[in-house]
Amino acid sequence: MYLSIIVISILGTLFHFLYDISNHNKIVGLFAAVNESTWEHIKIALTPTIIWSIYDGYIYGANPNYFTAKLSSLVILIVFIPTVFYLYKYFTDKPIIIVDILIFYIAIILSQISFYSIIKLQQIEFTINYLSCIGIFVIFGFYMVLTLLPIKSFIFKDPITNKYGFKGHS
Repeated sequence: MYLSIIVISILGTLFHFLYDISNHNKIVGLFAAVNESTWEHIKIALTPTIIWSIYDGYIYGANPNYFTAKLSSLVILIVFIPTVFYLYKYFTDKPIIIVDILIFYIAIILSQISFYSIIKLQQIEFTINYLSCIGIFVIFGFYMVLTLLPIKSFIFKDPITNKYGFKGHS
């Protein structure tokens, strides 16, 4: 578990800067943050977690709870990051960089704790695992679409440029 937290954290940090490092390569932008919106910060947690699936799928893929565990880990990232960010921002009226960074790393830790906890459970019903597999593909599909065609919503809006998606890059 500790290795996954470290690797995902390092990759997530890298993916925060990778779009600029790649000289604004659009393909890289599908996976890396292209602006400072909340969505892009969720994305830089999702990308390394999905990449880590290559490793944990090899190790745990035969576990009947694998897809439920993986879906749980992804949903935690998607829900925790914006919920805690907007909750604290409601009280402070402004973002605080150190708190934002802590939210990112805490989300990764909780995500991986959830994954490994579910992996250890007794076999979950097949239908739940099947639906979880579908859920992972739905998340991945939305992940790609929402990067290319972000919804005109506060969660996708870059707070610096007030624009969305690739156009929101400052």
